[in-house]
Amino acid sequence: MTRARITAYLLLTVTSLFWAGNMVMSRGLRADLPPIALAFWRWMIAFACVLPLALPHLRAQWPALRAAWKRVIFLGVFGVGFYNTFSYIAVQYTTATSATLLNSFIPVATIALAFVFLGKRLGRMEAVGVLVSLAGVIVLIGRGSMDTLLGLQLNTGDVWMLAAVLAWSIYTVGLQWRPQGVHPMLLLASFIVVGLAVMAPMYAWEVASGATINLHAGSVAGILYAGIVAAFLGFVCFNAGVSEVGPSIGSLFIHLQPVFASILSALLLGESPQWYHYLGMALVFSGIVATMWRSPAVRPATAARGSA
Repeated sequence: MTRARITAYLLLTVTSLFWAGNMVMSRGLRADLPPIALAFWRWMIAFACVLPLALPHLRAQWPALRAAWKRVIFLGVFGVGFYNTFSYIAVQYTTATSATLLNSFIPVATIALAFVFLGKRLGRMEAVGVLVSLAGVIVLIGRGSMDTLLGLQLNTGDVWMLAAVLAWSIYTVGLQWRPQGVHPMLLLASFIVVGLAVMAPMYAWEVASGATINLHAGSVAGILYAGIVAAFLGFVCFNAGVSEVGPSIGSLFIHLQPVFASILSALLLGESPQWYHYLGMALVFSGIVATMWRSPAVRPATAARGSA
């Protein structure tokens, strides 16, 4: 295993940790942070973080960016404009458990899209790894009980979460067509501009409907976490990881989110881990490890460096 791949796996693991915290935060502060407002200000903060790193590259790389404007808009709409907005709306109406379970189908959807549009197939060990990891997620979400799992029902929030899953899967596969020769920070800034343009009219509608942010220390901290950690750092790590290992394997690390959510709950909320936590975590980690040690013949081609 090369150093570059090990680094990619670490970046994808850290990303899942960041995003697990974001899911817990958005559910916990749903009464104080309207979903579209949270998504909008999250990306405004992320834009402020990335802009100083992007501007030095704008003049020299503007021709390459302008030539690929259709791809930039496509990725910005699905990756920034839709995914987090839809997921924040989802947790207004559904439980964190249901949202996390549905979010865990991102790898399956991504693998299917990668096969349809990129012709990428999983090797035998990769397929086994995906199934084992998904089984671990199901154990965690169902709390080791089939009755609990079967008792979950789809509602309005779940439909929004399914839309978010589809949006993120499209974005992940679409990264394979991102413009080359554009610095990662400039490309991320471009995605954010597109995403904010998509969210602006939705945010205006939300404000007109009377929804406002309840400002206090907790809500401000939540917005800052969403913008700096989950959005800026999370996207930088995820995009870098996917550029090395490909969309199918990169998306598999989404299965780590419920694992980290369980750990965070134990550390921050004092919830004692149960037997199913340990079993689910073991299955998730086993599945991911199985994909790491696959045959070189089935490894996806490494994407060109220098893209977000």
